[in-house]
Amino acid sequence: MNIKCGTDIIEIDRIKESIEIYNNSFLERIYTDKEIEYCESKKMQKFQHYAARFAAKEAVFKAISDKFENKYSISWKDIEILNDRNGRPYVEMKNQKQLMIENIDLSISHCKDYAIAMVVVEFYKM
Repeated sequence: MNIKCGTDIIEIDRIKESIEIYNNSFLERIYTDKEIEYCESKKMQKFQHYAARFAAKEAVFKAISDKFENKYSISWKDIEILNDRNGRPYVEMKNQKQLMIENIDLSISHCKDYAIAMVVVEFYKM
């Protein structure tokens, strides 16, 4: 079994500023339509949710980056952070099987100023 982890923390104001300055171009480059819909539904707390998803995507990149280096090109939108019916976040990833990823476990949290994410990625045995 091969397991890698990744973590990221980000200031919510950095994401808020990027959204306010670059608006749709930033959102459309980083987030999927489902992620945007979810975050926008959070009204006053939407920036916390955008930041949490950004941190989660960064954490995934960190967990898989040394495993694949230059073999694959992964974009921001290839990693999608969704919520199950109980509200628990999870990762949907394009080409997950091709990347030999068996499972990704995700935990995210946010407060007034920061959002943090931690992922544990389990790869298929090679």
